[in-house]
Amino acid sequence: MTYVLRDNPGWDRIGGRWLRATVSSGGDGLVVLTDDAEDLSAMDVFHAPAQWPGTVPPALADALTGVGTVARLATPSLWDAIATAIIRQVIRADQARLQHQRFRRQYGPAVQTSAGPLHALPCADTVAGLQCEDFRRLGMAFKADALRNAAVAYLDHHTKWAELAPRRLVEELQNVPRIGPWTAGAAVADHTHDWSLYPHGDLAVRTWAKAAAPDVDWPTTEPQFAERWRTITGPCLGLATLFTLAWGAHHAENADP
Repeated sequence: MTYVLRDNPGWDRIGGRWLRATVSSGGDGLVVLTDDAEDLSAMDVFHAPAQWPGTVPPALADALTGVGTVARLATPSLWDAIATAIIRQVIRADQARLQHQRFRRQYGPAVQTSAGPLHALPCADTVAGLQCEDFRRLGMAFKADALRNAAVAYLDHHTKWAELAPRRLVEELQNVPRIGPWTAGAAVADHTHDWSLYPHGDLAVRTWAKAAAPDVDWPTTEPQFAERWRTITGPCLGLATLFTLAWGAHHAENADP
């Protein structure tokens, strides 16, 4: 069994198919991606370890192994990953998906597909030139400064950023005003698939870990949970985090309405 993780809000469901438009890794054009079985070769595939560390609670280990294989598309464009992480700041996943869609459709480049038009996120040049009123009309006034700061910084530093190792890139992104550890870690994990860098004290990780292993006495605060998570997952930190997000997404999709 292979589960396709579509946590990035850039995915649109059109005509019964999941499709996504994004800027290519070189930034020189749009690429259209699908999660159809024949196109999974474009995605990275992750397998659970043969055995989780003994410190992982058995219920959690069983739940994560039960996900099977996880397939996910690494966001090709670093700018796309940064802007997406900013849009996801502080709000629920469904709200982020709606804002992301509105932003793409209003200002992003479009590409025609057999299922209809798809829009990618607007490029950094476009975002740098937007005014506060442009964001306000989309209900995104809170994100205006962060997105424009990031766009200007990306235009100035993207060549240097492309040469940095993932962990160093997380540190570098935090020099941009309104980008903190959560946003930087989420963006770099999305772009590089180094899930050891994802903010594993994130509400989604906490929520799904508790749902998968409800009998565990999980810490209630983000810092305490993150410390416990690092301790129990050890060398499998990245895989445990990714598989927990996948378990949660699959669980939510199959929950009774």
